[in-house]
Amino acid sequence: MDDLQLIPAPRPSSDDKVLGLICHLSSLLGVGIILPLVVYLVKKQDAGQVSEHAKEALNFHLSVLIYAACAVPLVFLGVGLLLFPVIAIGSLVLAIIAAVKASEGVVYRYPACIRFIS
Repeated sequence: MDDLQLIPAPRPSSDDKVLGLICHLSSLLGVGIILPLVVYLVKKQDAGQVSEHAKEALNFHLSVLIYAACAVPLVFLGVGLLLFPVIAIGSLVLAIIAAVKASEGVVYRYPACIRFIS
């Protein structure tokens, strides 16, 4: 037990931080789910945080798409008209929070996100 030493995780480079930040903000940039998917496919073999950010952003974008698809039939009942702004504003706020955390070098876990890729 005396031999146990905690080794700090390596600090992500500035390029890694930017890639993570862009993955989370991809919906605001107009590329939505495509950018995190490409980054994840390219970086999934790396042990760095970039693949974690891309995976989390990809899971989040897929979850938001499913939530919006579920809200479409509810429009006819009137409930969907209330859900769409909640989904839109919630995804915007959460994406900004995740981008700020990514710029700090922290992997952010979205609440209410379905983990398709683990």
